Amino acid sequence: MPQIILNENEAIDGALKRFKKECQKAGIPGEVRRRKFYEKPSVRRKRKEEASLRKLRRRLMKQKRRMDRA
Repeated sequence: MPQIILNENEAIDGALKRFKKECQKAGIPGEVRRRKFYEKPSVRRKRKEEASLRKLRRRLMKQKRRMDRA
């Protein structure tokens, strides 16, 4: 759970902005979106597998670009 300590004479707007940034870093908004509806385990596995394949493709394309430059 993100926490912030209020400084003396700090405006509420600034404190709220810092708190939102901490929440964003902790990944809370994304998790709330993901948990909004039930996701079957098979769908969750498929989503994770697709994400890993995308990462692998990106990594391979980066390596290919590096090799082409050399």
